[in-house]
Amino acid sequence: MAGFQRWLETPAGRVPVVSSALGRADILGAWKARWGIGRMSYLVPPGLYALGAPAPRDPVLVTANYKMSYDLVRSELAGRNLWLLVLETNGINVWCAAGKGTFGTEELVARIEMSGLARVVEHRSLILPLLGAPGVSSFEVRARTGFSVHFAAIEAADIPRYLDGGMRSTPEMRELTFTLRERLVLVPIELVIALKGSAWIVPLLAFAAAWRDGHLAPAAAIPAVLAYGGALVAGTIVTPLALPWLPTRSFAVKGAIVGVLWSLVFLATTGWRGFAAAATVLLVSAVSSFLALNFTGSTPYTSRSGVKREMRLSMPVMACGLVAGIGCWITAALR
Repeated sequence: MAGFQRWLETPAGRVPVVSSALGRADILGAWKARWGIGRMSYLVPPGLYALGAPAPRDPVLVTANYKMSYDLVRSELAGRNLWLLVLETNGINVWCAAGKGTFGTEELVARIEMSGLARVVEHRSLILPLLGAPGVSSFEVRARTGFSVHFAAIEAADIPRYLDGGMRSTPEMRELTFTLRERLVLVPIELVIALKGSAWIVPLLAFAAAWRDGHLAPAAAIPAVLAYGGALVAGTIVTPLALPWLPTRSFAVKGAIVGVLWSLVFLATTGWRGFAAAATVLLVSAVSSFLALNFTGSTPYTSRSGVKREMRLSMPVMACGLVAGIGCWITAALR
């Protein structure tokens, strides 16, 4: 159990005591999760934990059992005594779990009862992350358990200020940001997912590009693979990092723009013309657009309905681009 030190006896039974210090295994685990290694199994058992040496009057913080969320919370609370109630979100972070309903009213009520929290603490107050608000009905939780719900801050780093400020959130604590650094940490998992999906595309693309007049010409596959690799980078790295500066609100259009720019650079270096050039622009922009559209699930300013609407509008256009691009490529190969 991550950060486990010893047991604390309570009226509801033994509660594991965890440390606020992150060890090498925690840091390595977070790095691996960022790169998609064991991501879906990166979790801690749900339940009640003790941080430091909490007493019955100390605050209760609620978080998800995605280990990165759990680690972020406990690492920001060094030197403090409090209770940490971890919900079963199946290894999903607070915000995504709130949208899916796993970080929600039913799980919170059930976890309060299963942990015997009412027998452990004297107060009836819970502190939840602000991003968990979409999934939790404060009124229903209080009616069913007697515990009041207080939504603190967006960032775990602001929790100490929230606690020291009399459990009051400032406007800065409620401000949702998506800085270059915050976008950068999301790039690895997007890149890994794209690479996994490319495991069969690249060999097929290389074979199709290398097939000439009934025999293989391996050197001919190199430009095609480079073009695809550039499209992958354009959609998973360049578009997320340049997100605020790319025109339009559509992720698909943003990705297509970066794809077209890469196509122009690629064509300038290869000298391809005619149908080969048209195929490059169409295929690269479609791939980059699709990968950029996938990034909507990682951003803080998209909604489920908005994403569905953009998919309905953009996916047919991408499909037409792919079909037209393949047609141009075949025509160029036959000429």
